[in-house]
Amino acid sequence: MTPAAFAAFLARRLMKAAGVVLGVVIVAFFVVRLAPGDPASVIAGQSGAADAQFMEQLRRQFGLDQPLPVQLWLYVKGVATLDFGVSHRVQRTVASLLVERLPATILLTGTAFAFALAAGVALGAIAARRVGTVADSVVTVLALTFYATPIFWVGLIFILVFAVWLGWLPALGMFTVGADLSGLAAVADVARHLLLPALTLGLFYMALYARLTRASMLEVASQDFVRTARAKGMREGPILRRHVLRNAILPVVGFAGVQAGQLVGGSILVETVFSWPGVGRLAFEALLARDYNLLLGVFIVTSAMAVAINLVTDIVVALVDPRIEVEG
Repeated sequence: MTPAAFAAFLARRLMKAAGVVLGVVIVAFFVVRLAPGDPASVIAGQSGAADAQFMEQLRRQFGLDQPLPVQLWLYVKGVATLDFGVSHRVQRTVASLLVERLPATILLTGTAFAFALAAGVALGAIAARRVGTVADSVVTVLALTFYATPIFWVGLIFILVFAVWLGWLPALGMFTVGADLSGLAAVADVARHLLLPALTLGLFYMALYARLTRASMLEVASQDFVRTARAKGMREGPILRRHVLRNAILPVVGFAGVQAGQLVGGSILVETVFSWPGVGRLAFEALLARDYNLLLGVFIVTSAMAVAINLVTDIVVALVDPRIEVEG
């Protein structure tokens, strides 16, 4: 790929990504406004002063007295400068809350994604190499089981078995409250709290990657260049590693990039079950409190993360696979 072709390809992808993010901002704004309930009524009810004058003051304070087009323009202008407004629930800027909670979500989703991709590719390769055997059947059954099982149910079972019955791992939170740990001890404490939620979130996607890797490897194994390598006398192990897996991994990488954006959405359930202090749990709390600004901020930031991940995936696949046409 020439530098000029890559620059044109990158410019097109960036323009599309910007358009998607703008569309998400507009759609999210109207979808949240269509939800039942009035944030002014919620705040007034929490404060115990629900008279008309106080509610009108709240609507002016949060800009709810303006027409919807004006509210949308002000919000889009604020988002362009990373100003998502103020959360009426905690009286803090939405940006500060997101900065506080995003590292926990990135840690959880990043760990789950790395585990799912590594384990899924490994299991899929084992199943493809031993197709029709007991190992293939075991991998298939495990993949179908974790794919069909709801994520929140897996999390509850993990808590019941490993936290309640066996007592091996903590059930809730990101670290031990009041332990005042530092250094390696703090890292180990976070890792122990991370294990169950990361496994819960990653097992579903591991099942997808395992099935896709198996199917892709079986398809590549039937192609002419693989038969030619066997005819030359190459051993089966090098053929699978250098020819089959190397070519079969490309569609898995592309699919994994798309699915990585969905990990953030799936983390809402996992963070709620395990009380993990990330943006998923923050979105759930904002929804219950009708906190429009906070809910919109979480939705837009997570959507932008998904778009960015897909953009990076497109670039990586285009650089790795020379068969992808980027000129047109």
